[in-house]
Amino acid sequence: MYSTKGYYFVVYGQACLSVWPNRHRKCHAVSSLVHLFKPVHTQACEQCRSIPSTAQPIPRNHCAPPLSINMVHQHILLVTFPNQSHINPSLQFAKRLIQLGVRVTFATSVFTHHRLTQFPTPDGLSFATFSDSYENGFNGGDVDHYMSKLRHHGSQTLSDFIVSSAKEGRTFTCLICAILASWAAEVARVLHLPTMLLWIQPDTVFDIYYYYFNGYGDLIRSSATNDSSQIVELPRLSLLVARDLPTVLDASNKHGFLIPWLQEQFAGLEKESNPKILANTFDALEPEALRAIGRFNLIAIRLVIPSAFLDGKDPLDTSYGGDLLQGSKDSIEWLNSKPESSIIYISFGSISVLSKQQLEEIARGLLSIGHPFLWVIRAKGNREEEKEEDILSCRKELEHKGTIVPWCSQVEVLSHPSVGCFVSHCGRNSTLESLVFGVPMVAFPQWLDQQTNAKLMEDVWRVGVRVTANKDGIVDGHEIKRCLELVIGSAERGDEMRRNAKKWKELAREAAKEGGSSYNNLKAFVDEIRDGCS
Repeated sequence: MYSTKGYYFVVYGQACLSVWPNRHRKCHAVSSLVHLFKPVHTQACEQCRSIPSTAQPIPRNHCAPPLSINMVHQHILLVTFPNQSHINPSLQFAKRLIQLGVRVTFATSVFTHHRLTQFPTPDGLSFATFSDSYENGFNGGDVDHYMSKLRHHGSQTLSDFIVSSAKEGRTFTCLICAILASWAAEVARVLHLPTMLLWIQPDTVFDIYYYYFNGYGDLIRSSATNDSSQIVELPRLSLLVARDLPTVLDASNKHGFLIPWLQEQFAGLEKESNPKILANTFDALEPEALRAIGRFNLIAIRLVIPSAFLDGKDPLDTSYGGDLLQGSKDSIEWLNSKPESSIIYISFGSISVLSKQQLEEIARGLLSIGHPFLWVIRAKGNREEEKEEDILSCRKELEHKGTIVPWCSQVEVLSHPSVGCFVSHCGRNSTLESLVFGVPMVAFPQWLDQQTNAKLMEDVWRVGVRVTANKDGIVDGHEIKRCLELVIGSAERGDEMRRNAKKWKELAREAAKEGGSSYNNLKAFVDEIRDGCS
């Protein structure tokens, strides 16, 4: 963009980005984004003079004001990946910021935004959209293709939103993006908008990824793909073996396509002068992992769980406020009729799909243990009807012993006194919810960070036991029964798990309350952005 005779020019495909007042910055060649920021200088710099232009004149009064953090008052743009397990903690984080006086604009995909508008919105929270090119929702298929579309369309539409907001006098203090939204951070860097990362996986996983890209890749790959018993020793972390590592690091795994996306995320952090990672944890939970990498400032901003169940500051905040799946209302009434700590709750989250054979083995284990249970078996997507061959062979016996629902409010279930054991895929949200509610677990990890969560749960926090699959990759009914008996039984190990679960429940609440470590960390972060992000 340059000035001549009272007009400013935008060069489509390339642009001068001198957007800070009283400070001439080097012009940058930028492809695919069009920015409408008024430059401070009135003559084109030498680099801009040489740009081959298809410029169009824009009247001076149509230009956006300079993008300066001094013009805004604590208004954060929070960008999250449009998936249930990312939406929940991101929305809760937004609510915590609002409690401390920060305005938040929550940006997600068009389809996800449409679903979120069905829920009440707290004061101080507004929504914005970016395009992932699937405005009616992504129903599976080529995920790598989806990610590429998300990057391309998301970058363009998010940039347009930030620019149009600036033109209307609504500028942002900084941009915070969640994992797998590194393209949003790149948009922010191009616009000279300070950026931070909201890390919703374990800090241990953050460290593993960092080491993978910084000198330990061969060791981790060797363990993940060749020798399952090989010890992986990484600085300041617990000893690991293959089944403790995120599945994405196994090149033969179907999730290996995510490696370049993660590498891009870490490469982006390296571009920051003072990279800040806002971690979904509290200081006592992963102290070594928080301090393992001196290059980055990992800030334990608390567990992003609804306030009513953690710090109690908002008794009405009993849900995440963004559940994209319709829950059953009958499950709580059913739980009300059961004795304390008698129910086994089974759920594998919003994405994982288990084979019919694995479901049959889980059913065998549940029937053999004899305890009542609440089991979430999600309905098929894409409006498919359940076929005869999909129905469990022992469905009638199961419904006599327990209840099966397509979905439920997990925080309501885990907070219910009748629940005594949680059989979980060990997604990060589920694992932290289990800790907050003091419910011991049977860990049944499937993919990504879930294996590391299971490791932490069993060996570090000692609040549960992990299943072991057979040579065919199936966890049989006998193994499931063994693990359930360990967790809900009266033997010494079961007692230890329940004591530890209670301990972590108390520590999580202590950290979140006013004056606790998480509260203080988040308040310090907000105070810092009041003084200007750096």
